[in-house]
Amino acid sequence: MKFYIATDHAGFHYKAQVIDYVRSKGHEIIDLGPETADRVDYPDYGRKCAEAVKADPGSFGIVICGTGIGISIAANKVPGIRAATCHDAYTAAMARAHNNAQILGFGERVVGMGVVQSMIDAFIETDFEGGRHERRVEKIARIEEDHHCL
Repeated sequence: MKFYIATDHAGFHYKAQVIDYVRSKGHEIIDLGPETADRVDYPDYGRKCAEAVKADPGSFGIVICGTGIGISIAANKVPGIRAATCHDAYTAAMARAHNNAQILGFGERVVGMGVVQSMIDAFIETDFEGGRHERRVEKIARIEEDHHCL
């Protein structure tokens, strides 16, 4: 699998550990920044990750900020992207299985690295179930269409 990763300053300290962990699982991961822990704005990096994932079909993303909420909201503004703020392996698995999420979001100030690793594992190991969930994901896409987001 191919991943893109982006953080803000509040998620920066987990980034190197997440990159190493994803690579240790045999997956590719591309760092979209930032390069330092200096204060930056999470919408810039959520957008950067979402646009990279959208431009590279079949790829996935990881976004990290203090809570995971703001950067995931920003990523979700890119039409066709489904970024899920998760806080444990179950929510990460359900984001993939039921919502076909392409981006895993979480907060450095919310979850420990052991939980992060379990979320990454669940996200990687879980496939979209389709079926009744496909209809619901299509309805999300129609909301974007109705609001001229595509």
